Amino acid sequence: VQLQASGGGLVQAGDSLRLSCAYSGRAASAYALAWFRQAPGKEREFVARASWRGNTATYADSVKGRFTIFRDNAKNSINLQMNSLKSEDTAVYFCAAGPAPNNWKYWGQGTQVTVSS
Repeated sequence: VQLQASGGGLVQAGDSLRLSCAYSGRAASAYALAWFRQAPGKEREFVARASWRGNTATYADSVKGRFTIFRDNAKNSINLQMNSLKSEDTAVYFCAAGPAPNNWKYWGQGTQVTVSS
């Protein structure tokens, strides 16, 4: 399984941004997919995850109501729509895939999101 994240950039507080992660590998379609982030000087933290069917989603409290994760199995992608961005959302965002939640075997390379206040 390979993951390729894209869509990061520099935005202002209150703006929106959409991240996309293309995945390849037959097994990935049956894996849960997730987004994590790591801010400078901090540990990597969970942001959101979607089930392999894409019908359930879980969010970190810090992004609930602002971020939406959705997967498109037809396009082999997992996306993260980020609205009402805050400076504290600044981080490198990583997509991950695994056979079960909290068993993230595969990671993408990360994409930088910078939110200026």
